[in-house]
Amino acid sequence: MKTAAESSSFQITQLTAINVAKASTIGCLVALAIIYGVSGSRQLLYLCLHISYCVWWLLEQWLFPDRRRYIFTEKTGILSAVFIFLYVGVFYAFPGYLAFTNPQPISDLTIVIALPLYIFGSLINTSADVQKMTAKSMGVGLVKDGVWRSVRNINYFGDLMRYTSFAVIAGSLWAYLLPISVLLLYVQRILQKEQSMADKYPDFAAYQQSSRRLLPWIW
Repeated sequence: MKTAAESSSFQITQLTAINVAKASTIGCLVALAIIYGVSGSRQLLYLCLHISYCVWWLLEQWLFPDRRRYIFTEKTGILSAVFIFLYVGVFYAFPGYLAFTNPQPISDLTIVIALPLYIFGSLINTSADVQKMTAKSMGVGLVKDGVWRSVRNINYFGDLMRYTSFAVIAGSLWAYLLPISVLLLYVQRILQKEQSMADKYPDFAAYQQSSRRLLPWIW
């Protein structure tokens, strides 16, 4: 049995914990497919989109190993790691559960809404990450052009579009708990980050005046 001192010595990066959680999400979705079966296009579409996103998250770090130096580098203890596993690994699969237990056939309108949300959300998020990573590797300070020009946290906006697409496919109002919880998390991060950005970059104040925090033309 571990002592308290041994337990407190458990330290991994947040990124490692998130990677384990993303792999767990894939496992949860595969388990749902085995338990409930793939009875229609709703379940098949959900599996394809959500699993492809998780695989891309893991693959992106292999393709761009330098990215690991810039994201989620903070150390986390065992309690935080368990929370990340439950939130990112299990709760993120909740819309999948709702999709697999939804007996209604998916409508064409639902597909027309969900696919553009997923595709453009993924493109926005990935292009923003790649642009910032490339700029940082070249020694650029504040990244405020290209896809970052009009929205200061455009990567978060793309992510929200993608998570909203999962809720749309699930076809249940309960599924929107996921994008709502992610939105609240991102708002907290943004408010914390913007204060440090203002202290770090002299030109951040001007950037604030010409851009929105998260939602284009709104906030």
